[in-house]
Amino acid sequence: MKPKIDQTSFGSITIEGTVFAHDVIIRGDGQVEKRKKKLSKAIYGTSHTLSQDEARYVYEKGTRRLIVGTGQYGNVRLSDEAADYFKRKECQVELLPTPEAIRAWNEAKGQVIGLFHVTC
Repeated sequence: MKPKIDQTSFGSITIEGTVFAHDVIIRGDGQVEKRKKKLSKAIYGTSHTLSQDEARYVYEKGTRRLIVGTGQYGNVRLSDEAADYFKRKECQVELLPTPEAIRAWNEAKGQVIGLFHVTC
């Protein structure tokens, strides 16, 4: 079951009443887990560029849509390698500032996963 995201503010996201004070991934089965930012930070020195390694970690077989909350001010981007990876997997990626990504997530149907950056 896809959990409903209640709200976000700088530094947190509330999902089904639980506040998370870190970036999260919501899996296709509804599981919420902490984002492994180190996979991107090790390559780019920042978690604002999603690496191919992190893309591989985030992706789940059969997923056709990934919603990325790019932060309160929209700073997160895909690396070229990550964009190519998702394209090869035929997974549509939507990059939206986190408040807008939450609306898209809550309205989404079908096989979808989400990654939400909660700061800048």
